[in-house]
Amino acid sequence: MTVKTTLSFTDRHHHFLTEKVGQGVFATQSAAVAAALEQMLQDEQERDVALAALTQEIRARMETPRSAFIDQDDAFAAARATIGTARGA
Repeated sequence: MTVKTTLSFTDRHHHFLTEKVGQGVFATQSAAVAAALEQMLQDEQERDVALAALTQEIRARMETPRSAFIDQDDAFAAARATIGTARGA
């Protein structure tokens, strides 16, 4: 279903839309706006997935007993050695 609506744009945005239609990137200004909205929807969905994964990881780590923690010196020892080798130290 298509809904007709009226939108207002700044001169900058209107010029950009007109330019993209003129270049053939989009068939119409409406198509350009629809593409932008689709991108916003996709970005929001990806953000929600990422936040859910981050939430799950934080909860899992909060349940990790302290005895399973890794000492920071041990955790970064290999990276420090690699950096030291790369620097010629």
